[in-house]
Amino acid sequence: MSQVEESVEVRVPVRTAYNQWTQFESFPEFMEGVERIEQRSDTLTHWVTKVDGAVREFDAEITEQIPDERVAWTTVAGEARQAGVVTFHRIDDTTTKVMLQMDFEPDGFAETVGDKLGVVKRQVTGDLKRFKGFIESRGAETGSWRGEV
Repeated sequence: MSQVEESVEVRVPVRTAYNQWTQFESFPEFMEGVERIEQRSDTLTHWVTKVDGAVREFDAEITEQIPDERVAWTTVAGEARQAGVVTFHRIDDTTTKVMLQMDFEPDGFAETVGDKLGVVKRQVTGDLKRFKGFIESRGAETGSWRGEV
């Protein structure tokens, strides 16, 4: 297993950052390589990704969700193996630190080499920067889910 940890500060209140993160179907708007996400239940999402021409599909289960604090997940079926958590930390009334920690298992030679070269880390860094731009430019979330898991 490999690990990546990244964070970004966004200029929105913690509630706004958290609410937007619960809108999984909007992830393709700021996550590179994510083609589509379908929310199948409160705790199950289906992902379709495309990286370097390779299309993968997998299901991820939300294992923990605490409003304004954290969202944790693990893959449960399909072509990817990963688990992670995103946490939300109040800096002040208008600024939130979003931290992402993810464990993943590269599949095959190309992914293993890419992992060693820091490709996943750079992708996560870019995704968080794009999330920052997405939420700050809007100033408000596109929706929310405030339930607990």
